[in-house]
Amino acid sequence: MNHLVFKDPVWFLALAALPLIFWLRGRRRVPVLLVPFAAAWHRASLAAPSRWPVGLAFTGLVLLIVALARPQKIEDKREVHSQGYDIVLCIDLSGSMLAEDYVRDGERINRLQAIKPVIQAFIDKRPADRIGVVLFSGRAYTMAPLTFDHDWLSKQLERIRIGMIEDGTAIGDGLGIALTRLEQAKRESGGKRQGAFIVLLTDGANNRGALSPQQATELAKSRGIPVYTIGAGQDGLVPYPVLDDHGRRIGTRRIPADLDEGALREIATATGGKFFRAFDTDTIESSFKAIDKAQKIEFQAKSYLLTTELFGWLAAPGLVFLALAALFARPVWRKEAFA
Repeated sequence: MNHLVFKDPVWFLALAALPLIFWLRGRRRVPVLLVPFAAAWHRASLAAPSRWPVGLAFTGLVLLIVALARPQKIEDKREVHSQGYDIVLCIDLSGSMLAEDYVRDGERINRLQAIKPVIQAFIDKRPADRIGVVLFSGRAYTMAPLTFDHDWLSKQLERIRIGMIEDGTAIGDGLGIALTRLEQAKRESGGKRQGAFIVLLTDGANNRGALSPQQATELAKSRGIPVYTIGAGQDGLVPYPVLDDHGRRIGTRRIPADLDEGALREIATATGGKFFRAFDTDTIESSFKAIDKAQKIEFQAKSYLLTTELFGWLAAPGLVFLALAALFARPVWRKEAFA
């Protein structure tokens, strides 16, 4: 979409006046000033006046008038949406996430393998949101701050693996770090954080960290930030890989699931979020779909035209032409010999 428009076309009326001005100027009588005895020294050139000054002045004025009409080149048309959400995904990387109680395409997969593609699909569906990632195990840290660069975020998610952090389950610390990533004064109103929520995914009970889940819940509640909690894994005894000292698998054993469902329900209820139980890959997907639907902004698109102002490209040469016209219009004197 490329074409030329004029923002203030009323200035074109001035172009109609230019021929009249120059016609009246041509009919003007040239005043003559007689200076006694001056002819003895100098005499004005009798050569016919040049038309260059008039032509230059006319061209300069035309360019300036067209510039004042504000020509604009319309380059493109874009749709700009209103502001989206700020979301922090708080993901458990404790050793228990290696439990293989999920199945995909007939093969057993561990809990992390089950959730990663679902998280990726969730990110892909929310292009207008800023999304960050906090990882926790025995401690918590920010893997990715809030960002619109979802391609970069996807690459960071591919790097996630069990064992990146010392083992344990510091749910309170993970939630606390996620809350700090959402501290932005410009998006607060009445002490409450607007347009933000947290998705907390874990498969265990809190057993590490400086901040308890109850303390983190109170912080989220006071700031008005909903926390959606997802409890991963099945109940009872679940298959777990046995590895040697070099990390090679040598067998499988069964370990008891230790998910604290009550704590996750309490976090979600107190903050205005919702708790989901993800027993299998289908319930993981339905959990994220429910969150996506609950916290979705119906955008009202506004169209904006991207324009380039061409004023300077006409005004600058117009001024140059006027300056040249003034220079060439100066009287030319020719020195004569003594009479």
